[in-house]
Amino acid sequence: MIEWLENHQQACFYKRFFGIECPGCGMQRAFIELLKGNIYQSFVLFPAFIPLLVMFGFLLLHIIFKFKNGARILLYMFIGNTSIVVISYLIKIINLK
Repeated sequence: MIEWLENHQQACFYKRFFGIECPGCGMQRAFIELLKGNIYQSFVLFPAFIPLLVMFGFLLLHIIFKFKNGARILLYMFIGNTSIVVISYLIKIINLK
């Protein structure tokens, strides 16, 4: 399955037309590295991937069990994940120059 995923990755529309990576570039590769068990490499490729998985896992649990403060926790997780994506993207862009 991992080999199939590696051979069938989708090209980034943003990178193809604008020549720079988008904020989501690296997510597919991070997913593949996580499937291989390479947590550090997954983090290097897309730092927000593991926190996003945790957030979506918590979202599913909140939908099922209706936690008392679940919506507030999800809001903070969303803000944290968005911050990670933006900061890592800015670092990536700055390092390209």
